[in-house]
Order: sequence, then C-alpha cells, then structure tokens
Amino acid sequence: MINFFSNAIIPIIILIIIIYGVKKKVNIYDVFIEGAKESIELAINLFPSMLAMILGVNIFLKSGIIDAFFDKLSSIFMFLRIPYQILPMMIMRPISGSSALAILTNIFQVHGPDSFFGVLGSILQGSTDTTFYILTIYFGTIGVKKIKYALTAGVIADIICIIISIIIVNLIL
Repeated sequence: MINFFSNAIIPIIILIIIIYGVKKKVNIYDVFIEGAKESIELAINLFPSMLAMILGVNIFLKSGIIDAFFDKLSSIFMFLRIPYQILPMMIMRPISGSSALAILTNIFQVHGPDSFFGVLGSILQGSTDTTFYILTIYFGTIGVKKIKYALTAGVIADIICIIISIIIVNLIL
C-alpha cells in the first residue's frame, strides 16, 4: 500500500497541476518551457559556485589536513569527555552534507546505528545544517556579497546544535 502511494505521488501532483492550469486557463506547455529555460540559466549561474565548493572540499579532504587536525583535537575532546569519534562528522557537516552522510554511514558500520556514536551522529545529521554549502551556493547564485551575519548565525547555530546533541545523547543513553 505504501509502495503504491510512493510511486503514485509524483504523477498525482503533476495531474493536480495540470487540472489547476486548465481550470485557470493557463497554457501549461508554454509555462513549462519557460520554466525549463529559466532552470538552464540558473544551472549556468550556479555552476561556478558549485565547482568552487566541490574543489575546496576535495582539496580539504585529500590534503591530509583534516587527519592532522583530528589528531590534534582528539586529546582535547577526550579531556572534555566529548566523543572524538564523532569529530569528523562535526567538522564536515557544516561544509558538505554528503561527506557527513558518508561519515555517518561509516559510524553505523563500525559502531552500529543504535550505539552512542550512531545515535549522536544521527541527531547531528538532523539538527545541524550545511552552513558553508548554503552560503557558497545559494548566496553566490543570487550575488549576495556580505555574508558576515549569515555566516556568524549559521556557525553559532551549528555549534549550539552540536553541544545540545551531545548533552541529550549523554542523558538518553
């Protein structure tokens, strides 16, 4: 039953849009073509920002800097009783959602999804955001140059979410 609905939801939405367009006497095909043209322009405008973000993340990951960074911070995190095994995800989540998801998958494979690290990683994945990705892609696409306050608010929100996630998981498990 659920499989039927999940397969039927997109055609149902399209059918509703078509019925609504016919009812409002809108030339649906012309509007669709106009939207497709706009999306191509958006993709062309988005490409340089996306390329810069992908290049920056790959340089950051492949250079080995992140491993050295984790080695230096692990003793501090052990002293503060913060699980350093989750540190790679805490660092990568604001930069790249797909990298953080790959790290979470690795945590699931090594420690299990019901483990302390699995639950903490899941909460981090759901409660934090890809702050730097958003600033790079979305703000770059629309031409916003002054990102100081958005960056500050996003980073503070991510840090608060990380701290609260650790506290909550420590209370629950």
